[in-house]
Formats: sequence, structure tokens, C-alpha cells
Amino acid sequence: MINIVLYEPEIPQNTGNIMRCCVATNARLHLIKPLGFKLDEKSIKRSSVNFIEQCDYTVYENYEDFAAKNPGTYYFLTRYGHKPHTTFDYSNTEENLYFIFGKESTGIDKHILKNNLDHCMRIPMSGIVRSLNLADTVAIVLYEALRQQNYQGLLFDEPHKSKTFLEDYPD
Repeated sequence: MINIVLYEPEIPQNTGNIMRCCVATNARLHLIKPLGFKLDEKSIKRSSVNFIEQCDYTVYENYEDFAAKNPGTYYFLTRYGHKPHTTFDYSNTEENLYFIFGKESTGIDKHILKNNLDHCMRIPMSGIVRSLNLADTVAIVLYEALRQQNYQGLLFDEPHKSKTFLEDYPD
């Protein structure tokens, strides 16, 4: 199972967008306190476009609480990583994969990163910007893992229109 972990997220709109992405991909979301917002705020609901009720998520008191309850393989997204996110093998669909993303202002606690250097990764980018938006980063990494798993359980055709919708569309 693919799991997205937000370590102390601060911006409700990012978390709302990530919730929507998790619903769209059948990924489980884990939120590690402190949160920079309340989960019932209008901004979360607006960003997730009413999908918050369908999001499978759990909130934890701290990183230790999260780690104690979630065995599996952890990957840490950080600007300090030296390996691209595409160099890891996520193809085992039986494995619990946890992609951990840090808070928007300072990232993941440096002690956690130092103890997991082999699983620290970075999305390659130019030297002009320090990092990408959190929600964008989650989507990039999540879809790489899904690609490696051949998008298991996801639809390849739009479910709300017929498969021939465009062919049948009037000229």
C-alpha cells in the first residue's frame, strides 16, 4: 500500500490538495502533529473539494507515535537528499511504502533525516528555486510509485462519460 505522510504540515490548502490526490489514487494519508490548521477549516474542505470524507487518513501526536504504529519502508523527501525519487524500486505492491514529506517552512526534522540517509531522496530541479510546492511534490512522487506498480486499482478511462465520448462528440 502506498502511504503519504505529512510531517507537521502548515498550510491547509496544501493538505487539502494532497487529500484529494490521495482519494484519487487510493493512497492512505498520515498527518503528524502539530498541524498548522484545524482539519475542519473551510480552506481544507475547499481545497479537497468535498473529498475529505472519502480520504483515508490518520492523525498522530508526533513522529514516534507514527513510526510505532506503521511498519514498512520509509522514504524521505528532502532538499538534502542526493538520490532522485526515480532511482528507488516501488514495484512491490504487497509492501507498505511510506513517503514522508516535511512541513513547508523547514522540512523534516534533521535528526530523522540523518538516521535515514539511505532513503532520503530529492526531486531534481534547477538551482534557482529551493523546493517545489508540497502538494506538487507529493503528486510527482506518488505517481512515480503508481507508474512502477502499473497504476494498480486505478481507472484508465474516464468513469463519468462513455468510453467513446470524444468520438461521438458532435462536430
